[in-house]
Amino acid sequence: MATRVIPPRILRKLRYNTASKPFNPSKPSLSPAYSPAAPAASLLEKNQLHRQRNNTAAADAAGDAILNFDDAQRLFSFVPTTKLLRTSAVLHATAIEPMVDLGMWLMRSKLMEMEATKSVLLSAMKHTFFEHFCAGEDALTAGRSIKALNDAGLRGMLCYGVEDAHDNDACDRNLKGFLHTIDVSRSLPPSSVSYNIVKITAICPMRLLERVSDLLRWQEMNPSFNLPWKRDTLPIFSESSPLYHTQTAPQPLTPVEESDLELAYQRLEQICQRVVESNIPLLIDAEYTQVQPAIDYFTYAATITHNRGDTPILYGTLQTYLKDAKERLLKTAEAADEMGIPIGFKLVRGAYMSSESKLAESLGYPSPVHDTIEDTHRCFNDCSALMLERIARGSGAVVLATHNIESGELAAAKALELGMGKVNHKLEFAQLYGMSEGLSYGLCNAGFQVSKYMPFGPVEMVMPYLLRRAEENRGLLAASGFDRLLMRKELGRRLKASVF
Repeated sequence: MATRVIPPRILRKLRYNTASKPFNPSKPSLSPAYSPAAPAASLLEKNQLHRQRNNTAAADAAGDAILNFDDAQRLFSFVPTTKLLRTSAVLHATAIEPMVDLGMWLMRSKLMEMEATKSVLLSAMKHTFFEHFCAGEDALTAGRSIKALNDAGLRGMLCYGVEDAHDNDACDRNLKGFLHTIDVSRSLPPSSVSYNIVKITAICPMRLLERVSDLLRWQEMNPSFNLPWKRDTLPIFSESSPLYHTQTAPQPLTPVEESDLELAYQRLEQICQRVVESNIPLLIDAEYTQVQPAIDYFTYAATITHNRGDTPILYGTLQTYLKDAKERLLKTAEAADEMGIPIGFKLVRGAYMSSESKLAESLGYPSPVHDTIEDTHRCFNDCSALMLERIARGSGAVVLATHNIESGELAAAKALELGMGKVNHKLEFAQLYGMSEGLSYGLCNAGFQVSKYMPFGPVEMVMPYLLRRAEENRGLLAASGFDRLLMRKELGRRLKASVF
């Protein structure tokens, strides 16, 4: 297959900011965050014509962009007008920062402590932002949302939308929710669910994750630091990883803490065994650096146990806004190669920039986050290219979770340059449910596998997730102008068609 080049004239055509100014490839927007079985015959048939057309185009004129955003009718051909109107309205609302601030204030105010006002607020939340950004209130409802996505050629990543747990009882409740989610995934059409999502922070008490992270850092600084509970794992740190979180050596885990740690690992083991049985891969989400070492420890210990053969069943998450991300990726992947273990990563930009910088500053250290947005974009794109090259050599798998158009174009071009088939079960693109619809459908129409990250759960339980997303994604919500422009174009076309 011929190498594809993205001409500057094509990049200049893209629009990706609230003011609808020409897209500037040197200043793309910062986005957050996100081996499956081969696609089912139904999904392949559904997109066969798209793939044939795009594979033919790949051999044609090099002046064409891989992702086509000019044809809004084709982009949104599977989206009903009512949903397009609601999506456009929600994106316009979330692009207004004072409105987002007001919503966050209301959800955290004393009005939520009074039954009368609480029910009104939750109802308003459910029928606006919840229905837009979440897949439903339970796994079965989320399954119906997945089927609707599947009809449009997209897949779903099911995420039981719980937040942090602080005791074993909460962890056990969350475990039941994750296991039920996997069971529902198995009942849906083959390949419609690309991944199940789990948060280690929901199955291991947060305080214990902080303690384990501290101990792992101190052992990295001093290899003689004894951790008798530690299982075999892959490298967690690199030479440039931040190790400053505790100023004095932490005390060893108490017998009770060791017992709780074993319980947490057993919960993850139950989840891993269930996904192996279902043949639907598991993605483990990343968090802030204060607890990320423990999350990576859990992830890599389970990876050694469960990733076998050619394709991983268990994926970790790498946040590329961290300065040590690329170095850690290389170190971990090389160690996995030496052990003969397939490694899977979801690459995201990251979502804790402000809190990470504040913590580092309070302890007298430089921020672990890249100094400029351009550095973050460069790191994401470099890590994407590294993983694609590994896949082309037959090693590993990757989920590229990005809302950035340039990153999507670059990765698509790299995949074609390496001769990788677009429908490749080791490569998946992903965006948040309700976000970056133009990019999702553009990648899908180009023939690539695309998933949407779909949290679900009761409105009140998922509310902390929505508030956190609103805070983390302010820049992304404000930069939804590209999607809004495309939707206005398509809604205008449909209005004219209905009149004339």
